[in-house]
Amino acid sequence: MKEFDFVILGGGCAGLSLAYELEINKKLKDKTLAIVENRDEYKRDKTWSFWKVTDHNFDDCVIKSWNNFSINSKFGSHEIENKDYPYQTVDSGLFYKKVLTQIKQNKNIQFFKTIDQLNLNNSFIFNSIATKGNHEVNFWQHFKGIEIETPKNIFDEEIFNLMDFDCDQRNNVHFFYTLPFAKNRALIETTWISKMDDKSLNDYDFQLEKYIKETLKIKNYKINYQEEGAIPLFYPLNQKENNKINIGTAGGMTRLSTGYTFLNIQDQSKYITNNIEKIQDTKIYHIGKKYTFLDNIFLNVLKNNPDRMPKIFLNMFKASSKTVIKFLSNKSNIFEDLSIILKMPKWLFIKNIF
Repeated sequence: MKEFDFVILGGGCAGLSLAYELEINKKLKDKTLAIVENRDEYKRDKTWSFWKVTDHNFDDCVIKSWNNFSINSKFGSHEIENKDYPYQTVDSGLFYKKVLTQIKQNKNIQFFKTIDQLNLNNSFIFNSIATKGNHEVNFWQHFKGIEIETPKNIFDEEIFNLMDFDCDQRNNVHFFYTLPFAKNRALIETTWISKMDDKSLNDYDFQLEKYIKETLKIKNYKINYQEEGAIPLFYPLNQKENNKINIGTAGGMTRLSTGYTFLNIQDQSKYITNNIEKIQDTKIYHIGKKYTFLDNIFLNVLKNNPDRMPKIFLNMFKASSKTVIKFLSNKSNIFEDLSIILKMPKWLFIKNIF
């Protein structure tokens, strides 16, 4: 059985981001790394979007950036401009190609489909695979998106719709999300925040077809690409072991109130790389305790008052766009946090602290 200095379990976004960061910083010049990933091939399977509040390694994998976005609900609409922090969408296919091209040049890095060929006794492990369990009773952000192409120019590619709550809520929180990549091409997603035990919410194709035809008034289109997923809005058990650190969603890098993960993964990868020589004694990287506290209150409000969420989100974005974006991207200071909190229905949030 083969031994390696480092082993990454899971070759998805978190695993490959860490491998790439280690490689470009020459941390694997004299160290060996095994990446355990069971997929047969890498191809576009996800779309990662975020506000660019910090620099990252993958600007050349960005499909499109926007400085303008909108929020819609039955209570009204709001358009927001922010040139300080563009909203970016990364194509996972381009991401995979870039990372794999780089790390395959290093003979100290090898891929394996299973851990059966590895002796892990003397390896330090970075695990991106969340433990399985009965999590249906927890809240998730689950979605399906399709990239459509129209014969005519329909979309305004200068502005994207972050949330359109003017749709059937079914006693949960539901919105549509539209990213126009060109005047005739856009990714449209139906997104739910709910428990996963209600399978009646999973008629995604019906939801998307109805929204595209009735709300967007698009009758003629073709589907170029589809993606489907579920983001856990709860923290997995994340305890550091003697020879193991959890990374990515398994390591608490998903922001519970938003589902945003990509930039947090990049920050965690940089942190690990900077501390790799003393990794055994390095503290676990956290997004921030204040965000954990605030997000738990937010999710309690969501669970108990799903009908209030469209208006709460709409009001939140009436604060300074720069402040809201920094708050949602866990880069805000205490004064910015307070300005967001003051936009919330105070008594409702106070009741959900406990």
